[in-house]
Amino acid sequence: MADDKQGRDDQAHDEANRQRAREVEEALERGDEPEPEPVADPETVAALEPALEPLEYPATGSDIVAAVGDAEITAGAETLHVAELIADEPVESFGSPTAVLERVERPTVARAMKRIAEASSDRRDGRLRGSQQEAYEKTFAALAAIDTVDENAPVAAVADWVVGRISETGALPGSRAVRRQAAAHCRDHGYQVQSDEWLGV
Repeated sequence: MADDKQGRDDQAHDEANRQRAREVEEALERGDEPEPEPVADPETVAALEPALEPLEYPATGSDIVAAVGDAEITAGAETLHVAELIADEPVESFGSPTAVLERVERPTVARAMKRIAEASSDRRDGRLRGSQQEAYEKTFAALAAIDTVDENAPVAAVADWVVGRISETGALPGSRAVRRQAAAHCRDHGYQVQSDEWLGV
């Protein structure tokens, strides 16, 4: 770049852009990423807690649905039953009432996770637990936070891919493979993914 006023202005502009990108990434690392829309109404989510507390944890998806499956939450203009967001399957478990509440407060992510749990319910190595479960959720949350016309589109596309892999291989794909697929989908559709972001693998 030329060492003149225009070159210096361009350098300053580029540095400002890099600084903004760093600030966004730091916010994401702190867990301040935007929630997928529509986010469930906090009051209707909190109302589930008294029925969840008596359960023995870790509790399976089947345990959760038995306890609160008919309960309703609102998300934007939608009214949803918990059973629409949590799979009535033993393949996935939740370590606490808070984990359940955090799942249902993000319906876009919850629906994707439900599809995957149902697809893996009768497969070998079909348990979706621990760090793999957390990584799947984090990947879908990152996809849901992308600024698109339809925030469900990237999430649904990657969930389709995971379900397809389960059908083909009989096993859940590794969390890193899911992140790679999510990143590839974003780049193929013009969504920016930086190398130092969660999806930047």
